Amino acid sequence: MSRPQQITVLGATGSIGLSTLDVIARHPRDYQAFALTGFSRLKELETLCQTHRPRFAVVPEAAQARHLQARLQDAGLDTRVLAGEAGLCEVAAHPEADAVMAAIVGAAGLRPTLAAVEAGKRVLLANKEALVMSGALFMQAVRRHGAVLLPIDSEHNAIFQCLPGDYGQGLQRVGVRRILLTASGGPFRETPAADLAHVTPEQACAHPNWSMGRKISVDSASMMNKGLELIEACWLFDAPPERVEVVIHPQSVIHSLVDYVDGSVLAQLGNPDMRTPISHALAWPRRIDSGVAPLDLFAIGRLDFQAPDEQRFPCLRLARQAAEAGGSAPACLNAANELAVAAFLERRIRFNEIAGMIEHVLARDAVQPVADLDAVMAADTRARVEARAWLTRYAC
Repeated sequence: MSRPQQITVLGATGSIGLSTLDVIARHPRDYQAFALTGFSRLKELETLCQTHRPRFAVVPEAAQARHLQARLQDAGLDTRVLAGEAGLCEVAAHPEADAVMAAIVGAAGLRPTLAAVEAGKRVLLANKEALVMSGALFMQAVRRHGAVLLPIDSEHNAIFQCLPGDYGQGLQRVGVRRILLTASGGPFRETPAADLAHVTPEQACAHPNWSMGRKISVDSASMMNKGLELIEACWLFDAPPERVEVVIHPQSVIHSLVDYVDGSVLAQLGNPDMRTPISHALAWPRRIDSGVAPLDLFAIGRLDFQAPDEQRFPCLRLARQAAEAGGSAPACLNAANELAVAAFLERRIRFNEIAGMIEHVLARDAVQPVADLDAVMAADTRARVEARAWLTRYAC
């Protein structure tokens, strides 16, 4: 009998990481946790290590690594604890890891995800920011190193399932007219625009359909999440921005659609549970049980659609503009958004000021070509400096 596939989970304590471990635990003969990483929830990481007994764990700081190492040794575990970005890259590229779930939130996930790509791994991409920041460089690395890139975002996974296997020849050559990204519209889809200035972090994090971390929940509420997904879709499927449209679908049952030139529209449906795309990518091209309940269309009763309101949700407009501008613009967009969301969660700015802060940063930074990773990180740094300066002047 062949050994279980060894899975590195970058961001194990987040919602995607926990869902991944749930799927792995359902198939112990097929999959095994090889390395688990965590950032701030280190007690939870310790518990996960005791449950899944990985070969490696990674934490941010050396002192934290020593503490966790001692705790795991006392519990009789052989897990080796590493620290910092170097530790993340080591477990991502480790020769014994068969696949890497890239689920670290934000720019922090870029280098370890690239390390997995450069090691030719099967990469399950949930960290959309890595592709948003370095799209051309990232996809070049995938091709150069023979990595297998499988999208985990429910929307991109749905598109992947609805495209023919030879879509890499070009969407037009395989008869694709448009990609339709669905969006729930978040908790403020019908909130009067004037009231958005008064919403709280708690309200923004209360997504009506999905259970997610705080940062991505705020992104969903502002629709920046869908803007980042638009940029990601352009790179994943080699599609120009004008061929990617966003459709508001409040029920979150249709996860995305592909429109073909013959009039056919293929859609992937399912309950809003991230274990579906995770299990699909883990087992691809096979199918395995994910633990997700079957879809009951009779209970749902109806499916609704509407166009997005970019006046209410200007973050979507800003993301599309960044996709069209290319170069350093998406990296600047992402950096400014990360700081704006953090400031909102800290109650330093209002919800409706998130877009204003991002727009200011983009206006102050001339778009530059991105030839290497250093250029990407330079754009990220410039945007963060400008965003912090804006916060110093205007934050509460």
